[in-house]
Amino acid sequence: MKKLLPLLCFIMVAKSYAGELTHQFNNPSFSGVGYSSHVLTIEQLQTQRRQKVKDDQKAIEEKAVRDANSTNLAKFLNNFEARVYAELSKRMADELFSESGATSGQLDFMGTSISWAKIGTDVNLVIINPNGGKTEITVPIGSFAI
Repeated sequence: MKKLLPLLCFIMVAKSYAGELTHQFNNPSFSGVGYSSHVLTIEQLQTQRRQKVKDDQKAIEEKAVRDANSTNLAKFLNNFEARVYAELSKRMADELFSESGATSGQLDFMGTSISWAKIGTDVNLVIINPNGGKTEITVPIGSFAI
């Protein structure tokens, strides 16, 4: 116990220093320090959340469209439509470039008007889409004749 007495006295004699206790709010909403940055951060987080909700909704809609297009019926209809178009274009090309075919013709298909005429050694093809846009193509028939 005698050895602890000087140590105990030293501890009791040591000066203690203290400062004034002041309370400060850490939240900028209460203290006002850094308030504009705080408001901008909150706004940015809200904007990001709104954008994420929109992106998630768009992804759900796109998935629904993909799912609808990947059914067996949709695949069949797409394949059938492609074959019908291929057959129509084949028959039209055969008519255009054959020696015994007609010299002119017209096809109205789903709002698009396709007309053609053989003039000399060329075939003039005029395509008018439903919006009124016009495309003219001139094809020499000398090398394509059947």
